[in-house]
Amino acid sequence: MDAEVRSGEFVCIVGPSGAGKTTLLRCLGGLMAPTEGSVYMEGVLVEQPPEKLSVVFQDYSRSLMSWMSVLGNVTLPLRSRGMARHEREQAGLTALAGVGLEGCEHQYPWQLSGGMQQRVAIARALAYKPEALLMDEPFASVDAQTRADLEDLTLRVRREFGVTVVLVTHDIDEAVYLADRVLVLSGRPATVRATVDVPLPSDRDQLHTKSLPEFAELRSQVLKLIQQC
Repeated sequence: MDAEVRSGEFVCIVGPSGAGKTTLLRCLGGLMAPTEGSVYMEGVLVEQPPEKLSVVFQDYSRSLMSWMSVLGNVTLPLRSRGMARHEREQAGLTALAGVGLEGCEHQYPWQLSGGMQQRVAIARALAYKPEALLMDEPFASVDAQTRADLEDLTLRVRREFGVTVVLVTHDIDEAVYLADRVLVLSGRPATVRATVDVPLPSDRDQLHTKSLPEFAELRSQVLKLIQQC
């Protein structure tokens, strides 16, 4: 089954463990070649990572360079664009401000909490000014409160930067809370079993949104689809 992500949309991908969610994300980002089918971005076949796309990985501790400052990590991808140093630094500072890390630019990743390190990883992706952002279970390694804070941060970043987001998660509540649509994968070999629209209000918060009857209904719908895989 074909699947499409529209410009400006937030799509979450869920499915049984081992279905290939991360593999699918890597294929979308041009990091792996699909064994079947093709990936297109704006009508262009994806055969390598597109310039207009950034990725936030699950393991932030391995994706950040421990010997580089926070600002150095954020501006690292910008070097390939041939930007002057002051332009790189300004873009990095703007991205750090966007994720609430003003004043942390001279610190090192190992001096920050896990949640703050993941914010650095998100800022690095945003500094590149992508049109699309792929996120591979980006909040799986943090505590519950930090996870909720990062979910809200991601919604704010999506709104303020106008970026298209595709996020892989095992957490059904997270998928329903964040997404405009949820793609449910089947078991291996994975196919798109169903697409669930999430017509919740765009202005979401952890307490009110998750207490809505509509949220519970959508959560049950997605869970049922996964359990039937």
